[in-house]
Amino acid sequence: MDETAPYKGTVTQRGIERIKQMIGEGRLEPGQRLPTERDLATQLGMSRSSVREAIRALTVLGVLEARHGSGIYVTQLQAGDLLETFGVVADLSRGPRLVELLEVRRVLESTATALAAARITAEQLVDVGKHLTAMNATDDPEEILAHDLAFHRAIVAAAGNETMTAILDGLSSRTFRARVWRGYQEEGAFARTRREHAAIHRALAARDPEAARVAAAAHVGEVEEWLRTQLDGEG
Repeated sequence: MDETAPYKGTVTQRGIERIKQMIGEGRLEPGQRLPTERDLATQLGMSRSSVREAIRALTVLGVLEARHGSGIYVTQLQAGDLLETFGVVADLSRGPRLVELLEVRRVLESTATALAAARITAEQLVDVGKHLTAMNATDDPEEILAHDLAFHRAIVAAAGNETMTAILDGLSSRTFRARVWRGYQEEGAFARTRREHAAIHRALAARDPEAARVAAAAHVGEVEEWLRTQLDGEG
């Protein structure tokens, strides 16, 4: 998806692309203050109003930030900040789009879990184990959901890829998981999901990337398949 599609072909779009180019080429660094509107308009050969619209659009996208009384700055360009709108899409999606998002999560989370198996520290493994134990110690759906979220986030963090972490955070928000889990767990899937989590943990403890990949893919795949069945039933 073209994140600036609403401005495509307009003067504003050209302004957006030029400012992005300045950042990409290092002429504007993360954390640096932008030139004044007038100076930037002169540099870009554009009107101040077009520059203003381009800055507004890039601020909405999280590329720039307005600091009260100080000016406009390039953000630190952290993946988590730039992918916030992705999380909103995940939270609001329904039906077939929800299945598509679970497909993406299955691919990425299985890869992240495989990386984690190769890279996880003893301390990180203990943290993952604590959430597994907590999940097994309760039948409260809210507590299980909270520890499920923390379990997977701890694993993804251990993979050591911040961009992948940010994308999966968007795909795995509490709101998103709660909507899927609400129906899934009503069908008595607690025992199965516990077994799946235990298999993931065993693969991590064994430092076995391939086993970790398979276990994570199977876990997300179960939820994905259940959701497909629900949609087929509605049809």
